[in-house]
Amino acid sequence: MRGKFITFEGGEGSGKSTHAATLAHRLKSYGIGVELTREPGGSPGAEIIRHVLLSGAAQAFGPDAEAILFAAARADHVDTRIEPALAAGRWVICDRFTDSTRVYQGALGRVDGRLINGLQRLTIGNLMPDLTFVLDVPAETGLARAAERRGKAVADRFESETGEFHESLRAAFRALAASDPARCVLIDGSGTREEVSARIWSIVNSRLHPVTAPISLEDAAS
Repeated sequence: MRGKFITFEGGEGSGKSTHAATLAHRLKSYGIGVELTREPGGSPGAEIIRHVLLSGAAQAFGPDAEAILFAAARADHVDTRIEPALAAGRWVICDRFTDSTRVYQGALGRVDGRLINGLQRLTIGNLMPDLTFVLDVPAETGLARAAERRGKAVADRFESETGEFHESLRAAFRALAASDPARCVLIDGSGTREEVSARIWSIVNSRLHPVTAPISLEDAAS
């Protein structure tokens, strides 16, 4: 049986990585094979492109070029990691996916929707998440969390954007969640970690029924 695909979206510091990892750990406790991954990155080729993007090296070439680089990273990620895991019956939990491209490069970067759609067809075809959580926190809260997380390290390409950018980013993610309620669930990420995790688990359990899901062939053999 094919695995389930869950993605986490949201602005900087919204808690995507934390809650993706928490969900992956909980699913594993039920004997479910899980692949926890991220974008940009998640595969050797995509991680190289991640460095280029987050360092800001591609920024001078404009949002169209950034969108193309994100697509190249995603194509490698899907082909070498996501699709094989799903085919093997494993559940894939991904920190960001194609919705981030639609928000960052599309809604905010003003990349032509025809280019965004074309890149999506080329990179993922009909592969869409079974469930997407959009974590929502005030922009200033997310930026404060991001600053605390990185410590003395330099802010990356997107964390270093203006407060206005991050407010627009939040609005764009909220609009995305509202546009596809069958797949996307908006989660208030400003509560405690335990509160947010409990809400996420409740939704996963009610929609995808992981407790009754069979383990993957790979995990059954191990």
